[in-house]
Amino acid sequence: MCRMTEIRTAHTADLDEVSLGAARRLLWDVFPEDDAMTEADWEHCLGGMHVLAWDDDELIGHAALVMRRLLVGERALRTGYVEGVAVHRDRRRRGIGAALMAEVERMIRAAYDLGALGASEEGRPFYESRGWKPWPAPTRQLTTAGIQPTPDEDGWIYYYPVGASLDTTAPITCDLRPGESW
Repeated sequence: MCRMTEIRTAHTADLDEVSLGAARRLLWDVFPEDDAMTEADWEHCLGGMHVLAWDDDELIGHAALVMRRLLVGERALRTGYVEGVAVHRDRRRRGIGAALMAEVERMIRAAYDLGALGASEEGRPFYESRGWKPWPAPTRQLTTAGIQPTPDEDGWIYYYPVGASLDTTAPITCDLRPGESW
């Protein structure tokens, strides 16, 4: 019998404890030690939409889309920010990540001025193949002391243009949040 992967989308508020627990465990299992998940990383996944890939009752893929305000130059854009993209190690290269991102990108196109994410070395070719592009100008973060550069993030922040005209020569600045800014 052929098993089918089912993609489900739900807001954090509509997920039961079992689903949230499965998502959390998957993220902790998938991310390598040199880029391990933290409690702050998990918190960044909450409060928005989750796209979940299920194989029967096993969660095999996850992506979260949360709203953030990013500044491009001096212009604030409503941004769908992608967090916690993961596919179970033994289920990779089967189109599950593409199915997750297709739903994320659909929501970005429907509801946001811009999509953005912080890419990993492993994820870069995947995102680029889907039309995501590295932000070519400097990255910055809003802090309690004002706007500060984030040079370690330059080249790692990807954007998904949807409708807003973008000045990609301008710095991109993320809002304030606990943990890693991007």
